[in-house]
Amino acid sequence: MKWYHFIACFFAGAFLTNTVPHFVQGVSGDPFPSPFADPPGKGLSSPTVNVVWGLANLVIGYLLLRAGRVSQSNYWSLLAFFAGIAAISIQLSMAFVDKAHP
Repeated sequence: MKWYHFIACFFAGAFLTNTVPHFVQGVSGDPFPSPFADPPGKGLSSPTVNVVWGLANLVIGYLLLRAGRVSQSNYWSLLAFFAGIAAISIQLSMAFVDKAHP
C-alpha cells in the first residue's frame, strides 16, 4: 500500500464515526451543532441539516474506505482506520460535553 492509502483509511474512520451523532440526532428530531450552524460547530442546526450532514459524512467515509483499501487481511490499514475512529471519537466527546448537560 502507498502512504496515501493510510491517510484515506484514517479519514474514512473519522468521517464514518462523525456520521453517527449527526444522523442519530437528526432522525431523533433534535437540533445539534454542525458546521452550518451560527457560529459553526457551536450553534444548533435543524434535524434535517444534521441528517443531510450525517449522510454526506457516510458517503465521504465510504469513498475513503474504498480508496484506502481497508481490509481484514491488511492489519496496517485496519490500524489506520481504527486510529481515525479513536481520534474523532475522543475529539467529539470533548467538543460536545457541554451539549449533553446544558
